[in-house]
Amino acid sequence: MLAGNESQGLRYGTTLTPEKYYLQWKEYDYEAKEAFKIGFFDEIKALLNKSRFLEMIHDFVLFDCGYKKLCRQNQYFGVKCAQKRIQEGNGGIIWHTQGSGKSLTMVWLAKWYKEFYSEGRVLVITDRIELDEQIEGVFAGVGETIIRTKSGSDLIEKLNKNEDRLICSLVHKFGCAAKPDDSKATDEFIENLRKTISKDFSPKGKILVFVDECHRTQSGKLHEAMKEILPDAIFIGFTGTPLLKENKESVKTFGSYIHTYKFKEAVEDRVVLDLRYEPRDVPQYITQQDKIDEWFELKTRGLSEFAKTKLKKKWANLQVVSSSHSRLEKIANDIIFDFGIKERLESGKGNAMLVAGSIYEACKFWEIFQAKNFKKCAVITSYTPSHRDIRTEDTGEETPSQILEKYDIYLKILGIGDKTPNKEKIAEEYEKRVKEKFRKEPNNMKLLIVVDKLLTGFDAPPATYLYIDKKMQDHTLFQAVCRVNRLDGETKDYGYIVDYKDLFKALEKSVQDYTSNAFERFDTEDIVGLLKDRKGEARADLDRAIERIDSICEDVRESKTDDDYKEFFGCQFGDNDEFYCKKRLNMYKAVNSLIRAYVNFKSDISDTEYGYTPEAAKRIDEKAANYTRLKELIALASGDSIDLKKYEPDMRTLIDNYIEAEAAHKLVDFEGMPLIEIIIGDRADEKLREMESLYGEKTVAEIIANHVRRVVNYEYSSNPEYYKKMSELLMNIIEEQKQDKIKYKEYLQKITELAKDIQAGGRHYPNSINKKPLRALYDNLNKNEELAINLDSELRKSIPAGYQGNQMKIRRVKQIIQQTLNCDNETKERIYAIVAENY
Repeated sequence: MLAGNESQGLRYGTTLTPEKYYLQWKEYDYEAKEAFKIGFFDEIKALLNKSRFLEMIHDFVLFDCGYKKLCRQNQYFGVKCAQKRIQEGNGGIIWHTQGSGKSLTMVWLAKWYKEFYSEGRVLVITDRIELDEQIEGVFAGVGETIIRTKSGSDLIEKLNKNEDRLICSLVHKFGCAAKPDDSKATDEFIENLRKTISKDFSPKGKILVFVDECHRTQSGKLHEAMKEILPDAIFIGFTGTPLLKENKESVKTFGSYIHTYKFKEAVEDRVVLDLRYEPRDVPQYITQQDKIDEWFELKTRGLSEFAKTKLKKKWANLQVVSSSHSRLEKIANDIIFDFGIKERLESGKGNAMLVAGSIYEACKFWEIFQAKNFKKCAVITSYTPSHRDIRTEDTGEETPSQILEKYDIYLKILGIGDKTPNKEKIAEEYEKRVKEKFRKEPNNMKLLIVVDKLLTGFDAPPATYLYIDKKMQDHTLFQAVCRVNRLDGETKDYGYIVDYKDLFKALEKSVQDYTSNAFERFDTEDIVGLLKDRKGEARADLDRAIERIDSICEDVRESKTDDDYKEFFGCQFGDNDEFYCKKRLNMYKAVNSLIRAYVNFKSDISDTEYGYTPEAAKRIDEKAANYTRLKELIALASGDSIDLKKYEPDMRTLIDNYIEAEAAHKLVDFEGMPLIEIIIGDRADEKLREMESLYGEKTVAEIIANHVRRVVNYEYSSNPEYYKKMSELLMNIIEEQKQDKIKYKEYLQKITELAKDIQAGGRHYPNSINKKPLRALYDNLNKNEELAINLDSELRKSIPAGYQGNQMKIRRVKQIIQQTLNCDNETKERIYAIVAENY
């Protein structure tokens, strides 16, 4: 499906792709190795070129767990460049930034390879169990069977046979279950390679190897081990992060870059979200150091200097342990505070991850959050409580008491006792349950505390904030911050990084591009734009939001009264109703953007560093409140408020908590139910008086008329004959009031009676015509009671379940209508349209 125009360009998607996920095409310069934008008509030619069009259908469409998906331009050109390299017999590296869909790029390339080469086989290598499981899930989701190997010998056996065309394996099976950086184990593996592989071993087929996260595991000797086993294979490395400066000279491991898609490009294409960075200081103070020193000297009098030094070292460690609990508590308080004021966190639409410095600290964080009644949090680490891990000696990293404490807390986290069997299995089930809840129920799993796990390959769109309390750098940090850059609906504008370790020394100096310190081993051009200062960008967002709404309202009459705004946005019947609907919708979206930007910057607006004087800050407060009030007034006056929920998720929470707009608060009283129900309800007089005091009788008359009209229009297709009459009656009442033939009170009485009739579905039907669908048939079959009852009976008896959208079943429904009514084709189609709305 293609849609576009010359000013906005072309967008494409599947027939069921939601509007916000439509994609824009870019062309690719194979010589310069970069993508570039093209004009509207060039985009049409590019996508509808016969050769590419057929190729897109044949090679780049798949069903992922039932959802039809098309490739993005970076995936298309990544695969095309890889195809060329493979046909030349060479490998290389595909660097597509985190969140840009490299798993599906693997799938498209693997499917092509299997079809292009009759003997083609694909081996996918990962270095983490969760990534191995994820790869299996991705291929299974698109209907491709991929075999996960169970051990090194199982992998060798499968490579030696030609039965399985898609295989995935942990890279550690190439290194005797060694860690990626365990060079001794890798040396031993290479040395014993020929001894452990049978003489008749010969990899079957044309093997293509995909190595996931290749920056992390595949340089040096471990790669040699793989090449030893698969000497004729072509290796394609996939990475979501750039190579380190020192590794760029050693790209010969795989070959040069095949295709790159950097973070900045993905943000521009709205494939991932921009990241906002904020360092936060957690100060700790030792009070009265001189008193402590004096006390220490008194207590150690008579000891040798050696004994004093040893005791001092122990004392310093005790201070660290004591102060660290205080520090962790300060961080926990800070995070809980954020959950009370940050839009995504407070509403429950988003959640957060906290990276702790150690498993012990993760456990202590969990305990602190529980004590503060912040219960909807969990811990996922590589630790499983076991008696064999309980040591009595001091390891240097953890004291014996810390080891015991960690063990006890982890049992509480898992909800088990000391003697519970199968602790490892329970921990696995706990992790699986927590991850699922974090992804799908953010309001019930608000915070995930991690150490090393889930910092790569874990996709959870609700994750909006990443709190870092661990020293990290380079690839680990790059991948960690990208946990919060996934798209997740209208309320998620950015991912937020809160840094308690000041990894970029941003508290010491002004940092603009965040490419030094923790990222100093990357080339600047590879990571430019990855992190942006939260406060500076929030100020820019607020300025843009104000400029946008001011521009939309610029042509409102100079007096800028409420009536002027209502007239400008068409809060009455008019010939250009569709035009005004679009105009109002733009206004609502702009005000929503203003509210979000205002809330994000509200706590910093009084900071003179950002250039707002107290007077300017006050004007912005007033402007936010006034535009909020006007939006609600226009929505109510035009009748849009009954449809507005889908355009403004969670705006109500923000308005209530942050915007001081008295009229806006009063309008909330009407949101619980449609206005048409209010004016015919028990408290109608009280509500109407409240509206009249706010807006005056003239405006209330318009508001009521528009809301009744909206209901009539909404229900029209379910019973055209009935609602056509209701519409005519409504127009007559409005016209009488406009020409002053009836006064306001009489107008109100007439329109209330009409509203009651509409809500009741009519009060003038035979007793047998007692249901809404039956009444619709009766009205549209010339009030033929017998025909309506017969057709209703046949439909209830014979209508196929789930017929809408199924052409075979639709034909059956139309057949029932034609046979029962003995009618012509035009009548059959007309009645079917009514049946489809009611049955």
